[in-house]
Amino acid sequence: MVTVSIIVLAVLLAIVVASIRILREYERGVVFQLGRFWSVKGPGLILIIPIIQQMVRVDLRTVVMDVPSQDVISRDNVSVGVNAVLYFRVIDPQQAIINVEDFYSAVSQLAQTTLRSVLGQHELDEMLAERDKLNAHIQEILDQQTDHWGVKVANVEIKHVDIDDSMIRAIAQQAEAERARRAKVIHAEGERQASEQLRDAAHILDESPSSLQLRYLQTLVTVANENESTSLVFPLPIEMMRAFARSEGIPESLRTAAAAATGEGDGSGSGGSGSEGGPRSG
Repeated sequence: MVTVSIIVLAVLLAIVVASIRILREYERGVVFQLGRFWSVKGPGLILIIPIIQQMVRVDLRTVVMDVPSQDVISRDNVSVGVNAVLYFRVIDPQQAIINVEDFYSAVSQLAQTTLRSVLGQHELDEMLAERDKLNAHIQEILDQQTDHWGVKVANVEIKHVDIDDSMIRAIAQQAEAERARRAKVIHAEGERQASEQLRDAAHILDESPSSLQLRYLQTLVTVANENESTSLVFPLPIEMMRAFARSEGIPESLRTAAAAATGEGDGSGSGGSGSEGGPRSG
């Protein structure tokens, strides 16, 4: 009789021990009773009826998945290799266990196919310059597809875009040509602005002749300081040459030279000679 009691107590103790489950803070247990969904339990200490109930553990922590490199042909027919990293976590343990056989493998395969299909719709320049936009687009598609699996895709990041060496050289040449074009445009814009400033300065100097004389003297001082020479050549102002050209009391040769220097040409000089040649011939 005592032996039977010991055996019964041992069986009951074994059943109690087998029914005890301890789940961590980041774990949940999906309990099935006789093959049907019963409840989601945890965290902490829970009891499971052996044989009648079964429990499947689900980790709720964020999973970091490395998407293998995918061979992608862009919209402009450039072959590239692209890999990415995916961050996701389970938000509904019931759907993650019931609706999909292996949610980890399912998310991995879906990420690879989505990465190829989305990047194939964009050109190479967009892959290199608009990664944030592409990451957001891929994340939105994956999040919609995995919503009924109880999985939340938090983020998608494209890590590397591998390009052939020939394409790298072509991109470098394109960038160099673009920089040369910008340099020429900036230089032309500077010339245009400088010409406008010179035009405005000429108008101001034309309104005030004394300003031109001051500018002339300032230029002489600057030249003397830069050359560090004791001898300077003083050019005659244009107004003085015009006065010589129009004066009647100086020799004809000086008046002709002054007219040629001021740009008034042979017309005024020949006219003056003709007007004075009449009286001399007479």
